[in-house]
Amino acid sequence: MSLMARPNAWLNALVNSMSDSRVFAWLAGHVLVPYWAWKTPVYKQHGGPRATVQPGDNVQRMMNLILPLKDKTAVGRAQAAMAIASNLDEIYAGLDNVGTVHFARFVIIENNMCMISSYDGDFSNYIRDFVAQLGTVFDGVVALIEDGEEMIPTRDNIDAFINWVHDRDVYQIPDTATDLLHYGTIGHPSANSGEVADLRLIARSLILQLHANPNALLGSGYRGYPGASAARIREKMGLGW
Repeated sequence: MSLMARPNAWLNALVNSMSDSRVFAWLAGHVLVPYWAWKTPVYKQHGGPRATVQPGDNVQRMMNLILPLKDKTAVGRAQAAMAIASNLDEIYAGLDNVGTVHFARFVIIENNMCMISSYDGDFSNYIRDFVAQLGTVFDGVVALIEDGEEMIPTRDNIDAFINWVHDRDVYQIPDTATDLLHYGTIGHPSANSGEVADLRLIARSLILQLHANPNALLGSGYRGYPGASAARIREKMGLGW
């Protein structure tokens, strides 16, 4: 059947072909998306995984912390590297004592100090335990970060520090695509309000979320042996707490 024989087939073909056009791509990124963002505002999301009642979802949770350095030169990056390197033994010992951490690493990416870790349980408790073990040592790192001086000493500003870290943890895009619909949309009823979601808006919702949250973890991440907590691993290895 020809395009003319099918109603609107020519229009569908035209729309589908537009995605390959550089002009359309520029207009979409610089005109259409900002218009959508103005028409349907979306919140900047907190980082990290959302709260869940499923026990399996509270094991090996991901934290991808991005901390912009004050000094955005090679000197600033070197200072950040030295702040970690000079306290590495204390940091590793403190993470051992936290007891819920599977792994953690510090990475400098462009002008950001990044801490990437996998932990068990609640985010707030993780940060509280981290500060209890490493607050004094980690203050030297926080002092190099934009707005970090407001958090020092972290042990005396624990609640504010938890929120500070949460805001700088990378937003995690939901594993289920339909969870994107209306999530974080200002003034829009929540997804569980009984309103039927329009599945055709999933792509638009994703674009709006990434417009408001340019850094994102794609899903909750792969977790090897997600049923094994750090406590069980330590017990099997005879490490204890």
